[in-house]
Order: sequence, then structure tokens, then C-alpha cells
Amino acid sequence: MRGIVWFRRDLRLHDQPALTAACRECDEIIPLFVFDDSLLQSHVFGAACVNFMLGCLQELSMSLAERGVVLRWRRGNPVEEVVRAAREWKADALYWNRDYEPATIERDRAVQQRLAQTGVVVRTFKDHVVFESEEIRGATGDPLQRYSAYRTRWWAKWQATKPSPLPIPRAMTASKNAVFPASPPLPSALELGYDLVTPWIEPGERNAKKRLQWFIEGPIHTYGNGRNMPGIDGSSRLSPHFRFGTVSACTAISAALGAFAKGGRASRADVMIWIDELVWREFFQQVLSAFPRVVNGPFRNAAVPPAREPGPERNRLFQAWCDGKTGFPIVDAGMRQLNQTGWMHNRVRMVVASFLVKDLRLDWQSGERYFMQRLLDADVAANNGNWQWCAATGTDAMRGYRIFNPVLQSKKFDPDGAYIRAYVPELSGVATRWIHEPHVMSLDEQGRVGCRIGADYPLPLVDHAQARREYLDLGQQLVTR
Repeated sequence: MRGIVWFRRDLRLHDQPALTAACRECDEIIPLFVFDDSLLQSHVFGAACVNFMLGCLQELSMSLAERGVVLRWRRGNPVEEVVRAAREWKADALYWNRDYEPATIERDRAVQQRLAQTGVVVRTFKDHVVFESEEIRGATGDPLQRYSAYRTRWWAKWQATKPSPLPIPRAMTASKNAVFPASPPLPSALELGYDLVTPWIEPGERNAKKRLQWFIEGPIHTYGNGRNMPGIDGSSRLSPHFRFGTVSACTAISAALGAFAKGGRASRADVMIWIDELVWREFFQQVLSAFPRVVNGPFRNAAVPPAREPGPERNRLFQAWCDGKTGFPIVDAGMRQLNQTGWMHNRVRMVVASFLVKDLRLDWQSGERYFMQRLLDADVAANNGNWQWCAATGTDAMRGYRIFNPVLQSKKFDPDGAYIRAYVPELSGVATRWIHEPHVMSLDEQGRVGCRIGADYPLPLVDHAQARREYLDLGQQLVTR
């Protein structure tokens, strides 16, 4: 029996259900990746994301080759290319791991329908999450809309099932490789229509494993505090690897829980806080799967102040936010980190999102789209869920009054200004006492540090206190109508 393993966002060999099943059931396997031309041409994702994906594919190809198996690739319409590959290679079965984005579900359904007409067996598997939406439900059988309830049932399910990662299939050897003419090298980012950039976070399964091991042996044990400090390497930075499946959630959670078994300085509180972040990720996947409408609008029609009307002023404010030129150092550092590296610290993501929606009163969808175009870890479910959380239109029960004060956030979580100085070089010479509010420096002080506010670094776009009052007043008017 000959089987095609369709790799998508699961670019690894370890804990790979579709690959494991194919190696167990088939005499020959054909690993396949399809570059979706329409998606690439839409530029929904940016160069950082595409270059990271290509790096992951390069390593996957090498890992397969070490075992005598060749990764094949095609480019075009995924439905047409997968069906054509199954026909040309005379495949008996097609294996893939499921995805939960609405467009992907529609695509996969089309592939299944087409292959059913040709007699090719399709087998799909759970992979991107530990538990799928249907496995974590409320007492009525409906999808859960509160994270706290979801978390409780998620942990109960974990304790009841004790999931464990799958090993790399031992049966995957050269004898399994279906022999065809030589496959061309993977395309470059330029050939796909994107700039060539070096990912700030190293791609591939090997680097994911190294980063996970480093994190489990060190920063996870101070994660409760370290995750909030953008100036230190205190978070896992594994989100791009989860996005492209170079490490599975089950592997990561099992490794984190395994830290307890080793004894020593393992901190249960810190480890559990990190695992909760992965449960949040699954919660957002569940929301997307159960309520696909969120990709086109709010989860709930909350009484939140309306966004600023389209026009030159709105465009000016949005461009300043995108460029990291708002006059609020923590916001500008975050946006410049995103633009330069394709990644942004999670605490800062919340600050810059709050600033866009609450201080500038711009629509959250514009921020969501911009993040998708820039992030290495551009994931529809997580990105949409987090933006709707900040805009108070998501599943979170809190009304639209969670407003981050960028100056207080900066002083609390980047007290010495290390993060700001790393990404806003104009402020590198500014004393710590002024680094969070450089516009309050005297003209003499500005001259001494070589940074003229309004010239070398912008004045604040808005007065935060005034913007906060206006936002709250607008919200109150909606409530009292």
C-alpha cells in the first residue's frame, strides 16, 4: 500500500500522528508539502513568517533524507495539487493532521470529496492541539465560552487520559521511500514572492527541541515574573514553533510536567502558569473551531466605544503606531521589535493593542491584520483571540474598560529601560528617570543626551489620561442609552 503524508503546519517527525500511522500501515510513503499560491499572493502573512516556514521545511527535508525518505513539494491550488499528486503517484491513501481554521476546513473537505470519487482512502488525525473542540464541552454539550471553565475541564481531561507524545516512527527507513525522479530543491522566499530575511528565532524541529530544553531547565522556574519582563529572555519564545508544528503541544506540556519528576528547584506555580498559556492557546483554537464567525467580526456585540471614523487623521495615527513613532517608548519599542524581528513580547503585545484600541480609538481589526502580516507566529486563532480580548469583544466577560497605562506598564515591567533602549536607539542616552516619559525632560536635558523631543523622537500622539477619560465617557454613554 502506498500512502501520501500531507505535511501542513506539523513540520516535524516526533509526535507526528499522520506520519506514524502512514509508516505503520503503508509499504511506501510519500511526504508532501504544497505551497498555496493564492495564500502566498494575498500576503496575509509576511516575509518573516514565510522565511521561518521555509527554514522549518528545509530541516524537515533533511531529517527525512537522513532516514532515506524524500520530501516532495508542489505549488498551486492545494486541492488540485493534492488530488493530482494522489492520481499521478497512484496513492492508495492520504494522511494528514487536522487544522481548525474555517478556510482550511473547507479546503480539506474539498480534498476528501474529490478523493472519495477516486477510491483513495483519507485518514486525518488530531495534532495541532492536545484536545479538540468536541472533547472539551460544557455540561450541556455546548462549546465553552469562558476560559476558567474550559481550563478546569481541560485539566480533568488531561488527568483522565494522560496523553503522551509519540516517538519518531522506527519503521521510517529507506525501504518505505516511494522511488520517483529527483525532487527539485525547495523554493526560496524570493521565488515565492517575498523578501529574503533571516528569522530572528531559529526555525526547525531541532531548534525547537533545544529551545524547549533550555526553557524547561531554566526560565520556566521563574516564569511567573520573567514572562512579564521584556528586557530579559524570560519566556519560551516557542510560539513560532507551535505555529508551524516543529514541536507539539503535548510534547511541550509533558516536558514541563516532567520537570517535577526530576526534583531539584522545579517551581510548580511557575510551570503551571506556563502550561496555562498553552491551554489558552487551545481555548482560542476551540473558539475558532466552534465559532468560525470570529474571523470576520466580533465574538459578541459588546457595548464598546466606536472606532474613529476613516480619514486622514485616522490614517496618520495608525501609521505612527505601525512605525513605532507614537511618543510612548514601550509602545514604540514593541512595534519596532515586531517590524525588525517578526516577534513581540507578550506583555508588550497587550500594551500596544490596548493603546491602539483605547488610546487612539482605532479598530482592532486593523491591528489584527497588521500583526498577521508581521508575526513569525502568525496564527489566526491566537491572534484573533488576543485582539478580541484586548478590545473586549471576545469571550472574556470583562467590559471594555481594561485600559493599559503605557507609562505605568513601562515603569513596572521595564524599570531600567533595557527593552526600550534595545529598540528605540534615539533614547539610548536618556537617563532611566526619563526613559519612560522622555517628553517631560527639560530642553537642557534633551540637549545633553542628544535627543530633541519632537525632532529626534516624537511627542506623544495623545495624552493618555485624557484619552482614557474620553474612552470611558463614550462607554458610559452606550450603557446609559
